Amino acid sequence: MRKLKNSELDRLNVNEFKASKKTPLIIILDNIRSLNNIGSVFRTSDAFLIEKIYLCGITATPPHKDIHKTALGSTETVAWEYAENTLDLVKKLQGDNIKILAIEQAENATMLNDFSPEPNTTYALVFGNEVKGVQEDVVSVSDMVIEIPQYGTKHSLNISVSCGVVVWDVFAKLKA
Repeated sequence: MRKLKNSELDRLNVNEFKASKKTPLIIILDNIRSLNNIGSVFRTSDAFLIEKIYLCGITATPPHKDIHKTALGSTETVAWEYAENTLDLVKKLQGDNIKILAIEQAENATMLNDFSPEPNTTYALVFGNEVKGVQEDVVSVSDMVIEIPQYGTKHSLNISVSCGVVVWDVFAKLKA
Protein backbone atom coordinates (compact mmCIF):
# COMPACT_ATOMS: atom_id res chain seq x y z
CA MET A 1 0.00 0.00 0.00
CA ARG A 2 0.99 3.58 -0.57
CA LYS A 3 -0.58 6.96 -0.02
CA LEU A 4 -2.19 8.51 -3.06
CA LYS A 5 -0.96 11.80 -4.44
CA ASN A 6 -3.46 14.65 -4.74
CA SER A 7 -3.28 14.32 -8.53
CA GLU A 8 -4.51 10.71 -8.21
CA LEU A 9 -7.62 11.56 -6.17
CA ASP A 10 -9.74 12.52 -9.18
CA ARG A 11 -11.43 15.43 -7.39
CA LEU A 12 -13.85 17.86 -8.99
CA ASN A 13 -12.64 21.29 -10.00
CA VAL A 14 -14.62 24.34 -8.83
CA ASN A 15 -16.82 24.50 -11.95
CA GLU A 16 -17.53 20.75 -11.86
CA PHE A 17 -18.43 21.04 -8.16
CA LYS A 18 -20.83 23.90 -8.77
CA ALA A 19 -22.50 22.00 -11.65
CA SER A 20 -22.75 18.69 -9.78
CA LYS A 21 -25.88 17.22 -8.24
CA LYS A 22 -25.84 18.12 -4.56
CA THR A 23 -26.74 16.05 -1.52
CA PRO A 24 -30.18 17.21 -0.28
CA LEU A 25 -28.67 18.64 2.91
CA ILE A 26 -28.43 22.23 4.10
CA ILE A 27 -26.31 23.32 7.06
CA ILE A 28 -27.47 26.11 9.36
CA LEU A 29 -24.87 27.55 11.72
CA ASP A 30 -26.67 29.23 14.63
CA ASN A 31 -24.40 31.86 16.22
CA ILE A 32 -21.06 30.06 15.88
CA ARG A 33 -18.21 32.02 17.46
CA SER A 34 -15.13 30.18 16.21
CA LEU A 35 -13.99 31.10 12.73
CA ASN A 36 -11.95 27.89 12.59
CA ASN A 37 -15.13 25.88 13.25
CA ILE A 38 -16.90 27.76 10.45
CA GLY A 39 -14.07 26.96 8.05
CA SER A 40 -14.13 23.31 9.06
CA VAL A 41 -17.87 23.12 8.37
CA PHE A 42 -17.26 24.54 4.89
CA ARG A 43 -14.63 21.89 4.24
CA THR A 44 -16.91 19.06 5.42
CA SER A 45 -19.73 20.50 3.31
CA ASP A 46 -17.49 20.46 0.25
CA ALA A 47 -16.49 16.83 0.90
CA PHE A 48 -20.12 15.66 0.92
CA LEU A 49 -21.56 17.98 -1.78
CA ILE A 50 -23.81 19.85 0.64
CA GLU A 51 -26.42 22.03 -1.06
CA LYS A 52 -25.87 25.21 0.98
CA ILE A 53 -24.68 26.67 4.27
CA TYR A 54 -26.57 29.42 6.10
CA LEU A 55 -24.47 31.54 8.46
CA CYS A 56 -26.75 33.07 11.10
CA GLY A 57 -26.52 35.69 13.81
CA ILE A 58 -22.97 36.29 15.05
CA THR A 59 -21.55 33.60 12.73
CA ALA A 60 -18.82 35.24 10.68
CA THR A 61 -18.86 35.14 6.89
CA PRO A 62 -16.14 34.74 4.28
CA PRO A 63 -13.80 36.18 3.31
CA HIS A 64 -11.85 35.97 6.54
CA LYS A 65 -8.34 34.62 7.06
CA ASP A 66 -9.33 32.43 10.03
CA ILE A 67 -12.21 30.84 8.09
CA HIS A 68 -9.95 30.38 5.07
CA LYS A 69 -7.29 28.70 7.25
CA THR A 70 -9.50 25.65 7.83
CA ALA A 71 -11.84 25.92 4.81
CA LEU A 72 -8.92 25.52 2.38
CA GLY A 73 -10.82 27.08 -0.52
CA SER A 74 -14.20 25.45 0.10
CA THR A 75 -15.79 28.88 0.62
CA GLU A 76 -15.39 29.19 -3.15
CA THR A 77 -17.23 25.93 -3.89
CA VAL A 78 -20.02 25.57 -1.32
CA ALA A 79 -22.99 27.92 -1.74
CA TRP A 80 -23.58 30.04 1.35
CA GLU A 81 -25.76 32.88 2.54
CA TYR A 82 -25.95 35.05 5.64
CA ALA A 83 -29.23 35.23 7.59
CA GLU A 84 -29.49 37.51 10.59
CA ASN A 85 -32.20 35.56 12.41
CA THR A 86 -32.02 31.76 12.65
CA LEU A 87 -35.67 31.34 13.67
CA ASP A 88 -36.94 33.38 10.71
CA LEU A 89 -34.73 31.36 8.36
CA VAL A 90 -35.97 28.05 9.79
CA LYS A 91 -39.60 29.09 9.33
CA LYS A 92 -38.90 30.20 5.75
CA LEU A 93 -37.21 26.88 4.93
CA GLN A 94 -40.10 24.95 6.47
CA GLY A 95 -42.40 26.93 4.19
CA ASP A 96 -40.29 25.61 1.31
CA ASN A 97 -40.97 22.03 2.55
CA ILE A 98 -37.48 21.54 3.99
CA LYS A 99 -37.35 19.41 7.15
CA ILE A 100 -35.47 21.06 10.01
CA LEU A 101 -33.30 18.85 12.22
CA ALA A 102 -31.81 20.56 15.27
CA ILE A 103 -28.66 18.77 16.41
CA GLU A 104 -29.06 19.01 20.16
CA GLN A 105 -29.68 17.20 23.42
CA ALA A 106 -33.38 17.64 24.14
CA GLU A 107 -36.51 15.89 25.33
CA ASN A 108 -37.73 13.30 22.86
CA ALA A 109 -34.61 13.60 20.72
CA THR A 110 -33.97 10.83 18.22
CA MET A 111 -30.55 9.26 18.49
CA LEU A 112 -28.57 9.73 15.29
CA ASN A 113 -28.12 5.98 14.83
CA ASP A 114 -31.94 5.58 14.95
CA PHE A 115 -32.64 8.34 12.41
CA SER A 116 -33.77 7.23 8.95
CA PRO A 117 -34.03 9.99 6.36
CA GLU A 118 -37.09 9.97 4.13
CA PRO A 119 -36.48 9.67 0.39
CA ASN A 120 -36.97 12.77 -1.78
CA THR A 121 -36.67 15.06 1.23
CA THR A 122 -34.27 17.93 1.80
CA TYR A 123 -33.05 18.32 5.36
CA ALA A 124 -31.55 21.37 7.06
CA LEU A 125 -29.23 20.47 9.94
CA VAL A 126 -29.00 23.17 12.63
CA PHE A 127 -25.77 23.32 14.63
CA GLY A 128 -25.62 25.66 17.61
CA ASN A 129 -23.30 27.93 19.50
CA GLU A 130 -20.24 26.36 21.13
CA VAL A 131 -21.51 27.18 24.65
CA LYS A 132 -25.30 27.57 24.45
CA GLY A 133 -26.12 25.15 21.62
CA VAL A 134 -29.08 25.67 19.29
CA GLN A 135 -31.41 28.45 20.44
CA GLU A 136 -34.42 27.13 22.39
CA ASP A 137 -36.95 28.80 20.07
CA VAL A 138 -35.28 27.09 17.08
CA VAL A 139 -35.32 23.71 18.84
CA SER A 140 -39.02 24.20 19.62
CA VAL A 141 -40.04 24.71 15.99
CA SER A 142 -37.74 22.06 14.51
CA ASP A 143 -39.34 19.07 12.82
CA MET A 144 -37.05 16.77 14.77
CA VAL A 145 -34.17 16.91 17.21
CA ILE A 146 -31.25 14.59 16.54
CA GLU A 147 -28.81 13.70 19.30
CA ILE A 148 -25.36 12.24 18.76
CA PRO A 149 -24.94 9.29 21.15
CA GLN A 150 -22.04 9.85 23.53
CA TYR A 151 -20.73 7.37 26.07
CA GLY A 152 -17.93 9.14 27.94
CA THR A 153 -17.87 11.74 30.67
CA LYS A 154 -18.25 14.83 28.47
CA HIS A 155 -21.63 16.15 27.38
CA SER A 156 -20.77 17.67 24.03
CA LEU A 157 -18.57 17.56 20.96
CA ASN A 158 -16.90 20.43 19.14
CA ILE A 159 -19.35 21.86 16.59
CA SER A 160 -17.11 21.01 13.62
CA VAL A 161 -16.80 17.43 14.89
CA SER A 162 -20.58 17.23 15.40
CA CYS A 163 -21.11 18.46 11.86
CA GLY A 164 -18.72 15.85 10.45
CA VAL A 165 -20.36 13.02 12.40
CA VAL A 166 -23.93 13.97 11.48
CA VAL A 167 -23.26 14.85 7.84
CA TRP A 168 -21.38 11.60 7.25
CA ASP A 169 -24.13 9.55 8.91
CA VAL A 170 -27.00 11.18 7.01
CA PHE A 171 -25.01 11.19 3.73
CA ALA A 172 -24.30 7.46 4.08
CA LYS A 173 -27.96 6.71 4.82
CA LEU A 174 -29.12 8.77 1.83
CA LYS A 175 -26.68 6.97 -0.49
CA ALA A 176 -27.57 3.47 0.81
